[in-house]
Amino acid sequence: MEDTMSPRLDAPRTPTAPSAPLDPTSAPDPGPAGAAATAALGQQHFEGLEGLADLPAIPPCDEVDSLDARALSKTLFARLTTLEEGTHEYAYVRNTLIELNLALVKFAASRFRTRSEPMEDIVQVGTIGLIKAIDRFELSRGVEFPTFAMPTIIGEIKRFFRDTSWSVRVPRRLQELRLDLAKAGDELSQRLDRAPTVDELAERLDISRDEVVEGMAASNAYTASSLDAQPEEDDTESALADRIGYEDHGLEGIEYIESLKPMIAGLPSRDRTILSLRFVANMTQSEIGEELGISQMHVSRLLTKTLVKMRKALTLEE
Repeated sequence: MEDTMSPRLDAPRTPTAPSAPLDPTSAPDPGPAGAAATAALGQQHFEGLEGLADLPAIPPCDEVDSLDARALSKTLFARLTTLEEGTHEYAYVRNTLIELNLALVKFAASRFRTRSEPMEDIVQVGTIGLIKAIDRFELSRGVEFPTFAMPTIIGEIKRFFRDTSWSVRVPRRLQELRLDLAKAGDELSQRLDRAPTVDELAERLDISRDEVVEGMAASNAYTASSLDAQPEEDDTESALADRIGYEDHGLEGIEYIESLKPMIAGLPSRDRTILSLRFVANMTQSEIGEELGISQMHVSRLLTKTLVKMRKALTLEE
């Protein structure tokens, strides 16, 4: 046995007799010999931790059933209020409470076993909720600790999913709206025997139609698929990126337009007018001649000369 008992959770504890009573107030009288043995065992168990020797002997936490864990937790909570925070005794009692109630975390985590996140991560997050519940619990209120702790543990796990499981980060308002839409959609589908419309969802939740559409759009951000992933139902089919991508021939036209803008700006005023009337207003050469007071032949020569000049400049630029 070491000189001092380590308050760490993973510190080994002295093995104790399984028959040691967990709650001295409810245990039967063991007689003089049994009382002496129990006292000696308690002194050995809490050796080095002043003020804890009168507590009942604590067996390995994985060997304590739920009823005994609840009774022992009450005793430890009562003692925790008398200890000074930061001392070894306080840390030992607090850590023992955590170990005794880890079953609550595992029970709460089992509700989320269908999620894609590893169960170890969910249990770890739930343990944080358990620690918060232990620090906030007040035995004087007369509430059972499991009843008090379970909402805190589940809330911590749900907060973990809300903050980390979305593929694209969206405001909390839309995250909660997505859940409300899903719940309302299930209820209306059962009642109407069909998928509800946007207007029906809006009426059910007492929100506007635009808010329903926004919530539905936000639902698409919850999960994302890789563009390189193969379809599950048919591995012979091409990847998603190959099926949604296409060559946009209009991009080439944009490049030409941006290159021609400075060339057109540098043309004489009459040449720019002829180009505008021919290719924007879609007028014939005869109509352009009448508009400018020149012959159709003259318009043809000017237009040809301008186009050749611009084509040559564009080719040299490339």
